[in-house]
Amino acid sequence: MVYEKEPRRVVFMIDNKSFYASVESVMRGLNPLKSILVVMSEQANTNGGLILATSPEAKRLYGLKANVSRQRDLPDEAHLWVVPPRMNLYIKRNLQINDIFRRFVADEDLWPYSIDESLLDLTKSWQLFGDSPRAVAEKIQRTVRRELGLYTTVGIGENPVQAKIALDVYAKHTPDLIGEITYRTVPEKIWSITNLTDVWGIADRTARHLNKLDIHDMDELAHADPYLLKQELGIIGTQLFALSWGIDRSKLSQRVPTRSASIGNSQVLPRDYALQSEIELVIKEIGEQVAARLRHHHKQAGSLSLGIGFSYAASEEDGRGGFNGSMRIAPTNRNDAINAALLQLFRARWEGQVIRNIAVYTGRLSPDTGEQLDLFEPLPSQLHRTDLARTVDQIRERFGFTALVYAKSKLRGGTAIQRASLVGGHNGGNSYE
Repeated sequence: MVYEKEPRRVVFMIDNKSFYASVESVMRGLNPLKSILVVMSEQANTNGGLILATSPEAKRLYGLKANVSRQRDLPDEAHLWVVPPRMNLYIKRNLQINDIFRRFVADEDLWPYSIDESLLDLTKSWQLFGDSPRAVAEKIQRTVRRELGLYTTVGIGENPVQAKIALDVYAKHTPDLIGEITYRTVPEKIWSITNLTDVWGIADRTARHLNKLDIHDMDELAHADPYLLKQELGIIGTQLFALSWGIDRSKLSQRVPTRSASIGNSQVLPRDYALQSEIELVIKEIGEQVAARLRHHHKQAGSLSLGIGFSYAASEEDGRGGFNGSMRIAPTNRNDAINAALLQLFRARWEGQVIRNIAVYTGRLSPDTGEQLDLFEPLPSQLHRTDLARTVDQIRERFGFTALVYAKSKLRGGTAIQRASLVGGHNGGNSYE
């Protein structure tokens, strides 16, 4: 591989260590690295609340894992803090942290990757703040720690993928919370990784596929036949080969325009649902939310997908985790048309299993420039439903979702009203300090 022809930049991937748990620790006057605290959802259900974040000490002492462990896994310890999520506060902290990053890079060289990670391209600016990229990383860490009380980990690379691997594999396990990869150190830092799934972009399914090709670590991936990888995995195979050599030619300031190929919504239900009437009530609520989003984006959907996830016990009994169905429909964003199709998909596949997850997604989107009328229904009634839906949208946009809700959402099993107060599927809390 001729690295001399590859672009060399100074890229940081910065992660807020145990973000939710750290924010809650700081709010209580605790050191985020020494506190024993977990953030747990407030869902009261058969499995207990889900642990959304753990402090490093809670993870070390009790083996608790975010988005895996549940209330039943908590030890009976008086000194363990268990707190509810406050998503509005976490969003506020994220904005404050990225404002700090803007002191070191221009807006076009900053990309908030997630609520707790950001990419920074300091190629043009790092020399203004230190003698080396590592010195600048330490300065950013000190600034965030001093102003917000939070610890950050930094991966440094000559491109985004090197910075991401440096963060995930090395920075989180070093005393100064900084890791660094360059083209020169690729054999030492990337090829030495023995667990494929430790690397960003390689999930379990991809790792199993690579295993079938007799590829079990990053060294074997780097020295595999690239033409075989492309033949077996398509363009993903080519990307994985480049990743194994630490190659990434993307540039943050050159944003690639994206086009949404789908609009949808999904819910983890607050409890197990067994009654058809309750399940269909939630399906219709989600269908109406998706229809409203389509109207908001001035789109119509030409296809629908429904995903149903079974409860743990039902999955064990059935042998499947759930089922999925999809169908083509005449382009629409009307509540009644979308819900009729969703119920058709559900009733054709449901066999009485207890369910816990519902997901609705739309595809084949087209501009909302007209409406396909039904020749077998009076025109005034069709127009009335369309006008009613748009009027409801306008009222909710101005006064909030709960200003006007359908009566069915007050029935047992309805979730729309309760979810209206959530942020990212969790309790928004408040950001008061």
